[in-house]
Amino acid sequence: MRICLLGKSLTNLVLANVLANKKLEVDIYYTSKLVLQKTDSPRTLAISNENYSYLKKNKKKLNIKSWPTQKIDIYTEKKNSEKLMPALFVGHGSPMNGILDNEFSQKWSTLAYKIPKPAAVLVVSAHWYTKGTKVTAMDFPATIHDFGGFPRELFEVQYKAPGNPELAKETSALIKSTSVELDHEWGLDHGAWVIVKHMYPNADIPVLQLSIDYTKPPTYHYQLAQELYELRKKGVLIIGSGNMVHNLRMVAWDKINDNYGYDWALELNQKFKSLIESKDHDSLIHYKNLGQAANLAIPSPDHYLPLLYTLGLQGKKDEISFFNDKAVAGSLTMTSVELNAL
Repeated sequence: MRICLLGKSLTNLVLANVLANKKLEVDIYYTSKLVLQKTDSPRTLAISNENYSYLKKNKKKLNIKSWPTQKIDIYTEKKNSEKLMPALFVGHGSPMNGILDNEFSQKWSTLAYKIPKPAAVLVVSAHWYTKGTKVTAMDFPATIHDFGGFPRELFEVQYKAPGNPELAKETSALIKSTSVELDHEWGLDHGAWVIVKHMYPNADIPVLQLSIDYTKPPTYHYQLAQELYELRKKGVLIIGSGNMVHNLRMVAWDKINDNYGYDWALELNQKFKSLIESKDHDSLIHYKNLGQAANLAIPSPDHYLPLLYTLGLQGKKDEISFFNDKAVAGSLTMTSVELNAL
């Protein structure tokens, strides 16, 4: 007889061991990695040292599986309190990605299951360019449709995630290098909701935005991001939202739906990845020194600067990975970055 137990509770683990002792084959299925401590739900999986030792001693008798088939060692998970929330740079691309089910939006959806559930999301969007630095501080930010010429369906999207005024105040207080204004007028532009809508479709996680001061040089933005590092320790997911390569004037409209990049776009995209992997942030900050390809890829810095916010958040233990590493329409890249202190 083969028995399937659904759920990751301590009770199920002990039951599985009892059944295994009776020579029965047992599979345990659950939807995410087992965390043997307080989870982000009201329920707590408390486990004593004695129980931990008991389960570890008998784990060879258990056949633990994730949903549906991947095996996971249940004893290697670190405590949430010891882990930093990952930081992301996301190539958001066309606003249509907000309503399309494609390879990019699917990756955003699966990414939300891969990383811990955040206490809040803070987005640095290429589409909130201001004089001075601001952070949204309202209870319920509006959904901003800051584009034109798209189908009505896109304009009808309402992403009704709450804000978090207290976190806005805390964010403002963390930044010592400049004064950060608490904003009650902006909301969530498409650089934010297009992504977060796919990651957290229930809109049950507070979402804030931090603006980009267009009067400041790249070094300023990189250093400001470093001041936000403490938020990662408090479970805040910080997302830089833009595109590494973003030249709308040179878009190949006949290839708008194709994975296609001009030679210079592919060249610089690979250069950016190499510099990110080698942690050569200085070269990335001074991107104008990277040659003619950089001038074509970044005719204006608005979509590139969010990358510097993500890099500024990088810690010593962060591992770097890339996703959605594709060029589209010739002169845009969707290449995205995850920093994760595994």
